Amino acid sequence: MFLTVIITDSDAMRNLDLTALRSFVTVAEVGGVTRAAGHLNLTQSAVSMQLKRLEESLGVALLDRSARTVALTPTGDQLLSYARRMLVLNDEAVARMTDDAFEGEIVLGVPHDILYPAIPPFLAAFAQRYPRLRVRLLSLPTRTLKDMFRRGECDAILTTEETLDDGAETLLTLPLVWAGAQNGTAHRTRPLSFAFCRNCIFSPIAKSRLDGAGIDWHSVVDSASDRAAEVAVMADLAVYVILDQTLPRGIAKVPDTCDLPALPDQNINLYRSSRLQSQVSDALATLLRDNYARLARVPMAAE
Repeated sequence: MFLTVIITDSDAMRNLDLTALRSFVTVAEVGGVTRAAGHLNLTQSAVSMQLKRLEESLGVALLDRSARTVALTPTGDQLLSYARRMLVLNDEAVARMTDDAFEGEIVLGVPHDILYPAIPPFLAAFAQRYPRLRVRLLSLPTRTLKDMFRRGECDAILTTEETLDDGAETLLTLPLVWAGAQNGTAHRTRPLSFAFCRNCIFSPIAKSRLDGAGIDWHSVVDSASDRAAEVAVMADLAVYVILDQTLPRGIAKVPDTCDLPALPDQNINLYRSSRLQSQVSDALATLLRDNYARLARVPMAAE
């Protein structure tokens, strides 16, 4: 599909290839051609060729290839804003013309600790693309969501886990970190005050690491809610474990000097039911990949 625009320095009208623009936007958002190729299900050479043709059609350089990492030129920054708007209009138009085929409800399960910041923009983008498809969001622990998915009660789920089951894909891998109140001192107490909810999939890992390091600890929360653990941590009554880049406001990683044991990385995995229509399933996966890829590029929180 092509969108016609007028280029002021020429008497002729040129067509910007929306496929090339989508590759350009993806490269800018995920930070590299290789990553973009994976998100777009294209080869790296195909994405590079699209970018080259886009630059040739405009007669400008869009990417600064002199640096070790991909960066946009000032002209590329200007085009990025236009390209995003053009793709939104394109996707909205396609959705409006074809949305009769996509009606109903999708049940999506997401653990509480990875809802923000990736899920709000995902929901907005999905609703724009499929305005007659409702997304019912369930926020439950990983174990519960996997049980529901096996019973066919969810169309798609996200999980936080160390492993990857057959049929799933890893969207992002993040380190598990110790966290406490900003400028807090709870991490210094011994026995260590540790907050976790009953269904927390990370707490057995943390408890095992504490026991292995010979660090005495005690629980200060007895609740099924993640929020209860967060409240105790925000009040500087305890520390807990959480995925990096998902820390709520008022909570920060504890200093490396506190001598708490290292924790393993965790995967954010996506499971999709075969019951989903393939086009909807692919769009859902692409939007989730894109939004969690942005999460991976968030600067590390200050300690």
